[in-house]
Amino acid sequence: MKESARYAKIVEWSEEDGCYVGSCPGLMFGGCHGNDEKAVFDELCQIVEEVVELYKQDNKPLPKVTSGKDLVNLLQDVA
Repeated sequence: MKESARYAKIVEWSEEDGCYVGSCPGLMFGGCHGNDEKAVFDELCQIVEEVVELYKQDNKPLPKVTSGKDLVNLLQDVA
């Protein structure tokens, strides 16, 4: 398993921006956006891999993992 798989990736539609927005809370600020949901997810996965590599190159500890925490059900309780 890739180290990047340990981080939850979110792609959601933004009415304000009129496009899909991809983010990876807990690992990085910002993300990516576009009109094709699948393309945004693919780009987000690539960005997350690059961010993980930058942490390693800088000998910085990675943030706590965000996958495997049943975020879908946790977010349902918030909504």
